Amino acid sequence: MLIIRPIRGNDFEALYQIAEESGHGFTSLPVNADLLHSKIARAEASFSKSVDEPFDEGYLMVLEDTDTGEVVGTCGIEAAVGMEDAFYHYRLGTEVYHSEQIDVRNEVETLTLCHDYTGAAELCTLFLRDSYRKDNNGRMLSRSRFLFLAQHAARFGETVIAEMRGVSDEEGNSPFYAWLQQHFLGIDFIQADYLSGLGKKAFMAEMMPRNPVYVCLLPEAAQKVIGEVHANTRPALNLLQAEGFRCRGYVDIFDGGPTVECRLSDIRSVRESRLLTVRLGVMPATNTSYIISNTLLADYRATSANLLVTADTDEVVLSPELAAALLVAEGEQIRVLAM
Repeated sequence: MLIIRPIRGNDFEALYQIAEESGHGFTSLPVNADLLHSKIARAEASFSKSVDEPFDEGYLMVLEDTDTGEVVGTCGIEAAVGMEDAFYHYRLGTEVYHSEQIDVRNEVETLTLCHDYTGAAELCTLFLRDSYRKDNNGRMLSRSRFLFLAQHAARFGETVIAEMRGVSDEEGNSPFYAWLQQHFLGIDFIQADYLSGLGKKAFMAEMMPRNPVYVCLLPEAAQKVIGEVHANTRPALNLLQAEGFRCRGYVDIFDGGPTVECRLSDIRSVRESRLLTVRLGVMPATNTSYIISNTLLADYRATSANLLVTADTDEVVLSPELAAALLVAEGEQIRVLAM
């Protein structure tokens, strides 16, 4: 069985391996032992913390194959970004130039450095190992976060965002970043991305252009990838768009990839998830697959299974084995979402 649960200290080796496998552009998991230990400790503290309002909590979870005990994926949610470290984006805008004297009107697209998403929750750190990218495992891992958001909404910002990986080649070179490296930062994309993942962002404030950048003055290769996603990220973007996420004109400052957003309460899976009361027994035969989670925090568990759920009942039958995996007992509640 595949079970999603909060990360633990003894998951370090597995998380380090995932960081190595994830490759360039996966900023939230740099290959750095100290940082990964810190991320695990922060997640453990966040899951056990009493929260009046979201601040700097990070909820990192892993996907475990209980048959082998192997950790095969991760997913995470940041409660409120930018509360301690600056959270940068470029905001796409338009400047209009018009002269009646010469009868010329021009609209020029601009990129302006901003912190507009400060306080928003963020979907992040989604990774599934190659051998498990089948049978809707990736969909389950990604969408399970919406059950967690629905159950613990008060722990998160009202707006939820996701940064989509922008266009880069197999060596990690970004056409959007090339001009920034040449004229401002002077370090390559991989190094800048790595420092950002470590939280060492002072160089951004010191070296990034402080005035709006005119898109028309960028190299053509850079212009073409603004707001475009990496080929490997297209399925993730499609999934989020189906949930109601949209790009509102914000892009990553390094690779130009789009950031998408949605109000937490408007996310389709948040709205459509249901709380049901558990009854133990023989599960009726059905072909309808659901993502299932308990309603706990530190002992959060989620998985997928075929369930018989009808519109006119608030109960659902789980096998004793499935209930035990989810840490729920007869009469307790679970949250379900049709796959």
